Amino acid sequence: MNADPSAGIRLAVDIGGTFTDVVLEAGERRFTAKTLTTHDAPERGILTGFGQALAAARVAPGDVTVIIYGTTLATNLLIERKGAPTALVTTEGFRDSIEMRNENRYEQYDLGIDLPEPLVPRRLRLPVRERMNAAGEVLVPLDAAGVEALVPVLERAGVRSAAIGFLHSYLNSAHEVQARDILAARLPDVEFTLSSEVSPEMREYERLSTACANAYVQPLMSQHLKRLERILAEQGYRCPLFLMLSGGGITTLATAVRFPVRLVESGPAGGAIFASHIARELGLGGVVSYDMGGTTAKICLIDDGQPQTSRTFEVARVYRFMKGSGLPLRIPVIEMVEIGAGGGSIAGVDAMGRITVGPESAGSEPGPACYGRGGEAPTVTDADVVLGRIDPADFAGGSMALDRAAAERALTSAVGARLDLEPPHAALGVSEMVDENMANAARVHAIESGKVVEQRTVIAFGGAAPLHASRMAEKLGVARLVIPPGAGVGSAIGFLRAPVAYEVTRSHYQRLDRLEVESVNAMLDGMRAEAYGVVEPGAGGRELTETRTAFMRYVGQGHEVGVELPIRVEQPRLDADAAAQLRASFEREYHRLYERTIPDLEVEILTWVMLVSTRAPEHAAPPPPPQPSVATASGERSVLDTGTGEYRSVPVYRRDALVAGNRIEGPAVVVEKDTTTVVSARYVANVHPLGYLVLERKQQSVEESA
Repeated sequence: MNADPSAGIRLAVDIGGTFTDVVLEAGERRFTAKTLTTHDAPERGILTGFGQALAAARVAPGDVTVIIYGTTLATNLLIERKGAPTALVTTEGFRDSIEMRNENRYEQYDLGIDLPEPLVPRRLRLPVRERMNAAGEVLVPLDAAGVEALVPVLERAGVRSAAIGFLHSYLNSAHEVQARDILAARLPDVEFTLSSEVSPEMREYERLSTACANAYVQPLMSQHLKRLERILAEQGYRCPLFLMLSGGGITTLATAVRFPVRLVESGPAGGAIFASHIARELGLGGVVSYDMGGTTAKICLIDDGQPQTSRTFEVARVYRFMKGSGLPLRIPVIEMVEIGAGGGSIAGVDAMGRITVGPESAGSEPGPACYGRGGEAPTVTDADVVLGRIDPADFAGGSMALDRAAAERALTSAVGARLDLEPPHAALGVSEMVDENMANAARVHAIESGKVVEQRTVIAFGGAAPLHASRMAEKLGVARLVIPPGAGVGSAIGFLRAPVAYEVTRSHYQRLDRLEVESVNAMLDGMRAEAYGVVEPGAGGRELTETRTAFMRYVGQGHEVGVELPIRVEQPRLDADAAAQLRASFEREYHRLYERTIPDLEVEILTWVMLVSTRAPEHAAPPPPPQPSVATASGERSVLDTGTGEYRSVPVYRRDALVAGNRIEGPAVVVEKDTTTVVSARYVANVHPLGYLVLERKQQSVEESA
């Protein structure tokens, strides 16, 4: 059995809210499939997509060497509150920590503010007498009899999963381990999550929230993953199954079953990896990845081929776009902004007469009105059909016929009749609102990150992004866009580009003026051993790399700055000069972020992170640019012009008929199996030698806008 995820015939599958995307790669050949997500049994949609891809490639299930899977199922369980009955065993006197939160108000002046309900109700938050101090020393031994007394309580409540989170367990996990062993001996069918394993960091509320989230989704996710593994084996697949993590790496099934909370946002992470691969291949320094699927749209900033990352993430926000209104998860994630602006996002008119789009989505059941599956609400996809951007007879490679008349009726009913607009102009209003929402999200995200979005290249993928990318880029003032081959299934392709990786985090408080080098080195050795133990089984013998980061701050501050540790490859340990080197690195990074430093103030380290991953392959030098040539259109289509509000006939090009060097003057439409690219009048598209469509802003448009 070949466990190298980079070799042989490889399958990747991404389950989204609307579509399940499948990609099969065999050497230089690629085959794709896109099917509607089967929410009642996700495995059915996976097998359907696999069957289509294998049939196109003319290979059998037994020929596949690796499968990589990403999903939003864990996210949906948290958002929809459909996880397993879960309990929390915690330190006596602290059962309400996950309800008291950190006392921050995300909306300062809202007297009726709504806060997210804890995943574990108060009756199942069970206190136990024990106590560690902030140094990890035992103040009160664990009351073993008190833990035993919880067994009948858990049995009566029908609990299937339990989180165990004690005070300061990130420094000393002995009490959590002891409590788990006592309960597991009496409750063999209950799954247990230790906060010291899933999130071994200080900040009590975030740590307990993460442990509860992991426990909440673990029974159902582990059942689903094990069932999928069994069904695949029954269908003749004999290869390893890897899972995409929210931090951008892939890991083994065993690790995913143990920490399913790390699968949250795994699909969007694949998209960011896809865009990062393209950025490195094309030598692009600053990139905005734009991933628009059926349910949501995602923006990620990428610098020098690496996406921005974070160690915190919020899920199930009460107010979808309001930071602080959700449940915090302390897990490694690729940092991105996500809004409810996908192809299936529902449009309407609010009380003030404004067109609104999302965050509610028609999903795959019933889907947009044009799908003819019972949906009556207008969506972004319905608007694109009416605008002429989508050919109803050639949607999803012709596998699904769309009903334009149904789209017009839905738009008229919900938008046009209320604003006295004809269907084309109602559709244009919906499209403009979506594009402006996405452009504004990109602007704000870039500003918050200290970046200039206008100076970046947009890489657009997902089934709906190429339809809207050029208009969004116009609004942002971006001069260049890239539409990659296979854009409609970009996240799934990203799974095939992702490294095998795992991140380990530890909280170990240190002051730089009295840094304990040996104790830190001992901790790093343990972190290294844990990370290698997860990564090596799936690495297939490939070279591994380490990234080591210390999160530091000035004493008294509330937030940290990440600084890479001064460790050489040949000697992976801190030396006697580490404190001085760390201070210099911290001050450089602090100055870059805040344009100042604070003299004569001591620096402290709270958290240490080690990421071990397989090394990314080196990209060959790009081929020389080909001779420009005029592309041959395959036909024409009537598309609504956003500037005049009138339909105009534009040429249509088949992407599989284009060759390197072809030049396409906008306005135009480029169609392929899984998506359609709209080239607006302000851009010209060139076919790159590697198959990318590169849209460049016309010089005339620059002069007009000056």
